Amino acid sequence: MDGDDDKWIIIGSLGGSVRLATYLVGGMQGVGIVDAAAASIAPLKEGTDGRVPTSVLDVIGPGGTRELLKRTGKPLRLADVKLLAPIVRPRRNIFCVDKNYFEHAHEFAKSGFDSSAGSGAVPKAPIIFSKVPECVIATGDPIVVDSSVSTAIDYEVELAVIIGQGGRGIRKDDAMGHVWGYTIVNDVTARDLQGLYSQWLIGKSQDTFCPMGPWAVTADEIDLGDTTVRTWVNGELRQEANTKDLIFDVPTLIETISAGLTLQPGDIIATGTPAGVGIGFKPPKYLKPGDIVRQEITGIGTIENRIEERAG
Repeated sequence: MDGDDDKWIIIGSLGGSVRLATYLVGGMQGVGIVDAAAASIAPLKEGTDGRVPTSVLDVIGPGGTRELLKRTGKPLRLADVKLLAPIVRPRRNIFCVDKNYFEHAHEFAKSGFDSSAGSGAVPKAPIIFSKVPECVIATGDPIVVDSSVSTAIDYEVELAVIIGQGGRGIRKDDAMGHVWGYTIVNDVTARDLQGLYSQWLIGKSQDTFCPMGPWAVTADEIDLGDTTVRTWVNGELRQEANTKDLIFDVPTLIETISAGLTLQPGDIIATGTPAGVGIGFKPPKYLKPGDIVRQEITGIGTIENRIEERAG
């Protein structure tokens, strides 16, 4: 092992430009620092508490090894590891935001699936719902659909905020100090179930309906005033927008959710999707088995998932 590389590094406090991935290699799960240009990952060996992190959640979570970690001397090739979702199993439901881009707000209000459309296309306050932790998968994993349950499967690319410092009653002016970093979330949705139940938990939380990744980046990697989000389906560009067009910005979302509800380190807030979802086309362009969904956010990277029909 190269002693020059086997050293303590500061990571995970509210600063420092780092990309962290959770990965699987040789049957062992670990966390490493990603060098995207070199297509490599430097595993983290241990924290000051002696524990080896096995998920990004271990680095930022309560009692985690988040101040100092030792990286190993020999980076691994990304091609030789299996990337997992950066937070493989969130501790709580993922907070999600509906209709948070202007064009998508109008697109969805016209779709017939928007139970809030009666109060106007553009919401007066953030509309918050959630997805269960068990629906999280990684880039490269299949999105498994069950045609006996739903035949109206849609995609939604979203910038997801990862909370680093918890709190209750967080003011907008202080909110960014509570952000650890960001990742990509695909808020896959069964539109017919969304309409049938007039609420969104079931239609949003089907198994495999939350691709996340490819890794997490620390907060300074992203300029919230100028970050592009995109979706391609089978190579066709469907969604393209900029986070400067959010109706409710990240500080507003944090203030809204934390008003009476204590946010915790590791909580995830998916900030909403732009126009171009399948339901917005006439006729709708729903996902079907064999489709490949690729999503990209500037400063983070790309996730890609194939649609598969559930066997049996």
